[in-house]
Amino acid sequence: MRTSRIAATAALATAALALAACSPGTATSTAARAETLIYGKSDGGTTYVRNYNVLGPATEKAPNAELIYEPLARIDYSNGAVVEPWLAESMQFDEAGTALTIELRSDVTFSDGEAMDADDVVYSLSLPLERPELNLAGVTYEAVSRVDDDTVQVDFAEPSFAALNQFASSSLPVVPEHIWRDQDLMSWTNPDPVGTGPFTVDAFAAQQVTLKARDDYWGGQVPMTYLKVLATNVEAVKAQLLRGDVDWAPASWAGAEEEFVAQNPETNLYQLYATGGAYSMMYNTAQAPFDNADLRRALALSIPRSDITATLNRPGTEAGPTGLVDQIYADWIAPEYRGAVQDVDAAAAQAALAVSGFTVVDGALEKDGQRYSPRLSFNQDFGWNAYADIMINSWKSVLGLSVAPAGAPGAALYDQQKTGDFDLTIATTGGAGVYGVYGFLDSRYVEPLGTAAATNIGRWNDPETDRILSDMTRAADEDTLRSLGQEMQRIVVDEVPFSPLYNSYWFVDVNATYWTGWPTPDDFDAVPFPSLGPDTVRTLLSLKPAS
Repeated sequence: MRTSRIAATAALATAALALAACSPGTATSTAARAETLIYGKSDGGTTYVRNYNVLGPATEKAPNAELIYEPLARIDYSNGAVVEPWLAESMQFDEAGTALTIELRSDVTFSDGEAMDADDVVYSLSLPLERPELNLAGVTYEAVSRVDDDTVQVDFAEPSFAALNQFASSSLPVVPEHIWRDQDLMSWTNPDPVGTGPFTVDAFAAQQVTLKARDDYWGGQVPMTYLKVLATNVEAVKAQLLRGDVDWAPASWAGAEEEFVAQNPETNLYQLYATGGAYSMMYNTAQAPFDNADLRRALALSIPRSDITATLNRPGTEAGPTGLVDQIYADWIAPEYRGAVQDVDAAAAQAALAVSGFTVVDGALEKDGQRYSPRLSFNQDFGWNAYADIMINSWKSVLGLSVAPAGAPGAALYDQQKTGDFDLTIATTGGAGVYGVYGFLDSRYVEPLGTAAATNIGRWNDPETDRILSDMTRAADEDTLRSLGQEMQRIVVDEVPFSPLYNSYWFVDVNATYWTGWPTPDDFDAVPFPSLGPDTVRTLLSLKPAS
């Protein structure tokens, strides 16, 4: 029988920890710090709004709701970004790949003491179907039904073995039906959230949220009583980490080795974990001249990726040509691309330009009497001007082509990207599993120029890509999926629907003075990033007070 069964492997730490007051500092402060872990949230603005309606339309939400609401599954980034059960005990497709049976854990309760059962899961998974405006996770199933108290069936219109990753989305949490069914989900702010996660809200202020650990969490006893979330910023959190006022932060810190780690290598940790994705240049393939593969190839061969990563203080993080990161997908990448980094190849770039039929005249592209002056759109809020200039200067040097910079604030840029109002732009690519990385190229997600596209912003429309992606969703065994994934890699390299630039990372800053047991990039089964839901929970469960 052909199956795609995923067994529950999430073995959770259950240490019962004595909160002895024997760490640095005064007796009073040490006792307090042995009960509390302080997270300096430097990526979420300076004030918080008490809105835990994680599916509602309001864009301002309370921080770290994923520690209260949990999904059915998680992504294991230490193991090829495979999907593993979380609130589910197991997830098993039928032979056709159209019916997914989800066995639920029997030991999960909500924080108000009510048991989680199949009715809660059916309600939660049905919300995106009954209310498309709440389909934030992009679900692709078409029906959900209750089998018994601990079992749910999800039906798909077509084989969907590779579509499990949607059940790991923080935008598809299991919520308590007995509370949510009576609310207006478009306006409710859910100020006192009840979830299956390890924390409840203890105190809420505009610049600090205190979460309190449950003593009945299904995953085990959380070693700290409180988790404080401070509103801060990247520059402030560096000083807070150095002083020990903050234990944990997600800040990218150029010079961290000298400015932070070297100050106390025993406690000060600065770590990078590959997300599996990359920052990539997207071409607007729905319009000339970027509907020409040879022209795209000429541009890709002229990008100095090492210069870009040097500017970003991330040497060695240049993306490979497939968009798959070697640290996560080494076993999935075609042999000819493993460890490969694309260097500038001026001769090959000029040859590709010649094959394209375009010529460069006074810095503009010309063909068939048409003249094109491209522009590169990028997020100026992120300070990408410098590396946009690096690409622009290289295109000028290698091809003679003038590309105009078109920096925009983040919100405006996202609108431009979704509606196809760009020639070239920089965006992130990636996802859970090889299908997750490439799924956005499916022509089902193409929208006309001027209409917002959810994922396929480059308007890539290629029948061979569609065939491979469709076969990937139907693939029930790993060898078939790997072979199809390598076919997809060759399309990315040869046809250049997008050009990976540099790998994307989660940045993790830790001052381990008060809490020890942090994972490291060399030894982890959960990424210790503070907003990764199940991975964040597993990280917290692995910690213990310093002694």
